[in-house]
Amino acid sequence: MDSFKNKLIDILINGKLITREQLAAALDIQKNIGGSLGKILIWQGYVSQKDIVIAMSQQLNIPPINLSHYQIDKSLIDLIPEKVVKQYLIMPISRIGKMLTIAMVDPLNIFAIDDIKTLTNYQIQPIIASENDIKEAINDYYGAAVEEISDMLEEADVSDIVEVEKGEGEEHINVSEVAEESKKAPIVKVVNLILNEAMKRRSSDIHIEPREKFLMVRYRVDGNLEDALTLPKKNQNAIIARLKIMSGLDITETRMPQDGRFKISFEGKEIDFRVSILPVTYGGKIVLRALDKSSLSIGLDKLGFLPRPLSTFKAALARPYGLILVTGPTGSGKSTTLYSIITQINTPDKNIVTLEDPVEYEVEGITQIQAKPDIGLTFASGLKSVLRQSPDIVMVGEIRDFETADISIKASLTGQLILSTLHTNDAAGAITRLIDMGVEPFLVASSLVLSSAQRLMRKICPSCKEEIDIPKSVLEKAGITLDEAVGKSGGHFFRGKGCPRCNNTGYHGRFGILEALLIDDKVREMIMKKSSSDDIKDYAINQQHMLTLRDNALENFISGVTTLEEVLRATAKD
Repeated sequence: MDSFKNKLIDILINGKLITREQLAAALDIQKNIGGSLGKILIWQGYVSQKDIVIAMSQQLNIPPINLSHYQIDKSLIDLIPEKVVKQYLIMPISRIGKMLTIAMVDPLNIFAIDDIKTLTNYQIQPIIASENDIKEAINDYYGAAVEEISDMLEEADVSDIVEVEKGEGEEHINVSEVAEESKKAPIVKVVNLILNEAMKRRSSDIHIEPREKFLMVRYRVDGNLEDALTLPKKNQNAIIARLKIMSGLDITETRMPQDGRFKISFEGKEIDFRVSILPVTYGGKIVLRALDKSSLSIGLDKLGFLPRPLSTFKAALARPYGLILVTGPTGSGKSTTLYSIITQINTPDKNIVTLEDPVEYEVEGITQIQAKPDIGLTFASGLKSVLRQSPDIVMVGEIRDFETADISIKASLTGQLILSTLHTNDAAGAITRLIDMGVEPFLVASSLVLSSAQRLMRKICPSCKEEIDIPKSVLEKAGITLDEAVGKSGGHFFRGKGCPRCNNTGYHGRFGILEALLIDDKVREMIMKKSSSDDIKDYAINQQHMLTLRDNALENFISGVTTLEEVLRATAKD
């Protein structure tokens, strides 16, 4: 079938709507600056959108529609996600039996038609509409939820909100029961709806971002940010005030960053929210990190780690003392791993103390200390005091400086098991990082039991998982031989096609990959000689048979857990 561009050219030339000179000029502009040929023709005044729609309708024998004169059935909006209609520039119009009529800018886009057919389980009847009409319809109909929220916000102002919850500090609410909130101030209902929707989407973070003319709400799902709502600018202060009150913060402070927390109940689970407010150009940006305590009780075995690195990690944890490091960038799951360890080994015969900034999860049975650098309670000073209380296990939120590193290492040499994190790219990099901080190599070699690195990867959505062919050349470029792939997977590879359950991303949920470097006698010798991290890593791969992060990722790809694209996104080549 001809491409949309070629068909459009034929229609416009044969219909004598543009001349070949005008076409050549438009193609020249497209070559230099890019963009849609149809848009360029319209911008140049050679043709109107209405002319294009009518001409295409006549030539393709597909009926046109003026969406501004058509009342769309609102029940159809739930059939196709907003992300999909924006991607393909389509709009569901009507439904008769098993036939769904959709308005399209490009009715020749068979990929769009096939995807909508799979997504909805309806036969698709395309009709033609202009791009402007479709965009306006998307804003009108898919923005209905925002209009509903805006209607609620019309009824509230900041003084109303302060009166509702003034002085209560931390609050415990059940956002699942939104219907029961109808008697509260409208702003309360709106904030609860935002939280409720975030939890339904499995969001780990909620970003509430003031822009020049509106307030943007975005959710981070499986590591990726997604636009969720656009709220009226006039209600910005009300929403920020409500969240500050829930978090026990000062609603009058607008110039300085603030941190707080609150709890909600959702579907029988208790969710902690860690709140960060940062003054920005157009107001206060709020980021809420959702912390689900139930995820801590599943243990190390359920985090998705492969058996070999997991067994190495467990062997290190069996040691009564020493230093164990978990490394990786922000958002790689380090805290979840450490909390899972502590929850698993938390027994009455152990004195477990954590020193954190901030305390993310509250765990019963352990002593947790919030670092407060502004009053002198740093990791280093706090750790000195903690060690006077005879702890068996100490978790230090992060080793950031020489003093914290030095005290942690010396404590690990005197009978404590110290767990902490570092921001390095791989396990071997943690060793050189400690030495770069100023720690003597002999102290690192004597204290360090295990250095690990981890990342989070997205799982293929089980609801839309499908088999795909991947060329041999692509596999080899990624470091996989065809024989290896066939031997482990039978040559079967998968992806997620996209469905409503995964919001058309093809992914649903995440799992961890782990690189575990055990500090044996040879590694200690290399540390003493100040060998490079690359040399230490090479030894671990060749002699300890350590699986690198890329090896872990490829194993999960070959076994059908994730995609090759995700492997390349989440890990670097060794």
